[in-house]
Parts: sequence; structure tokens; C-alpha cells
Amino acid sequence: MTTTHDFEAAAADGSTVQLGDYQGKLLLIVNVASKCGLTAQYEGLEALYRATKDQGVEVLGFPTNQFLGQEPGTDDEIQEFCRTTYDVTFPVLSKVDVNGENAAPLYDFLRAEAPGDWGPHLGSFYDHVKDLTPATEPGDIKWNFTKFLIGRDGEVVKRYEPPVTPEEIQADLAQYL
Repeated sequence: MTTTHDFEAAAADGSTVQLGDYQGKLLLIVNVASKCGLTAQYEGLEALYRATKDQGVEVLGFPTNQFLGQEPGTDDEIQEFCRTTYDVTFPVLSKVDVNGENAAPLYDFLRAEAPGDWGPHLGSFYDHVKDLTPATEPGDIKWNFTKFLIGRDGEVVKRYEPPVTPEEIQADLAQYL
């Protein structure tokens, strides 16, 4: 059976990150962007990471430019932005596609395992982006800052749509720590 631990990703410096190295830890995987209305979630993600990393929680950021070009920078520029603007210390990896034929295999897996809960119940956020998203397939990522909680065994526990804040996720994390 395939789990998140079976995948690898490119780090911003070009090295390879084996997600199997995170076995035994909780992972929060997030597609991020620096020019999005939700970019301030970096602050909450960093606070969550600092509060829980000693309990075995890791946050992994995957920049993507698939939503209105809101992550146009190079990997180096993204790293600099994260450090200087939000003092990010969790890993922000190399830019990836999260949807479509060029999507990172990890994101193909995550979308299949947790298709999401996208719809009008998300209120004004849904109303604002529903016609802007390039998502065309069921389960596609609809916008920046979609989050996936991964259990210590590599299984996908839950998907959180973009407007769900890191602070709201912390309550869910407590049951797995």
C-alpha cells in the first residue's frame, strides 16, 4: 500500500528530500504562495511548527504558481521571502505543480487520497475564487494554502481547504500528538 512516505520531493537547493525520512512524525503539507491574499498564513504555519516540532510535527511548504501567478519567484527568491518576511524555519521546498499533467506525483497521491470539501459552505472565499481556479478534475487543489495532515504512518488523515487557518488545525493536531 502506497503512503506519503513512498514519495520524494526536490528541495529548493536542488537536493532530494525523501518523505520516508519523516516516518513517525505528523506532517502538514501545504501548497504556498508569496503573493496571495492568504500569504499571511505563513505566520500561523510557522507558529504552529514552532509550538509542535518538539512533539514530532513537521510542516512542509510546496510553492506553486498555478493560481493566478501568485508565486512567480525563483526558488532562491521564495526562500528569501519566507525568511525575511515571516521568519520561516520549516522546509519550503522547490516550486511544483499541484494539478494537471505536470503535477508532482506526491500531489497526485494527496488529491486522490483526500479529494477535499470544496463548496459554497466556505462562504465568501468560495464565492471569490470559484471561477478563478484552473481546477478541472475532481479532487484538484482549488487554491493556495490547501493543507494535508499526514499521520505518523504516512497515511493522509485530512485535507483542509485554503481558508482553514493553521490555528484551526492545531486542535486536530492535538488528538494525534
